Amino acid sequence: MVRTKTIRRSFIAGVFFVAPLVVTIVALRLLIGWVSGFVNPIVEATALSQYTANITLVAQGITAITLVLVVTGLGYLAQRSIGQWLFAWFDRVFGLVPVVSVIYTSVRQMTHALRNRENRYENVVLVEYPRDGVYSVGFVTAESPESVQAVTGEAFNVFVPTSPNVTGGRLLLVPKADVHDVDISVRRAIRLLMTTGMAEEQSGIERLAETTDVDLPDVGDADEDE
Repeated sequence: MVRTKTIRRSFIAGVFFVAPLVVTIVALRLLIGWVSGFVNPIVEATALSQYTANITLVAQGITAITLVLVVTGLGYLAQRSIGQWLFAWFDRVFGLVPVVSVIYTSVRQMTHALRNRENRYENVVLVEYPRDGVYSVGFVTAESPESVQAVTGEAFNVFVPTSPNVTGGRLLLVPKADVHDVDISVRRAIRLLMTTGMAEEQSGIERLAETTDVDLPDVGDADEDE
């Protein structure tokens, strides 16, 4: 019995040791695959490998650096009046395309929320979802429409991302009384979601519980008590 308990504890300790490494490797593979999806077509279309002694890796590196410089240049341009006018024009053009407009607008709002501290999307909250007694991390995006508040009272639009893919999720219309404010940054909340909670230690969970009136369970010694 004691030997079985020791093996079980050792296995759990090993999982907690290996899990961050596995998540990091998976995330890096996804990132490399995502970048390759942009880089490889450009390398093939420009036949850049011919100018790098047919060394594909060098051609990919040059293309990646060029893309970084282009994105940086666009970011610099976006901070100028002519760039703001140009990007606003692109927003209007994409807004005219039915399906593309929904995706483009959603991604634009998310990127603005991560960049602009004054955006309502910066408000991290906890809501009871998908059932009472179970809390999910969400982001307040705006006040709910007046037609909704006429039924529910004062309410907010809360986006609850999925984990670990934070680009997907559900939009909830939650009464104000059921929205629990949490004093944590969006970056930390997204890290919590993307790492499925593995980046948060018990001390972090305790601080999270102190910032809200929600009674979060102590998960640090759960295995030790069994």
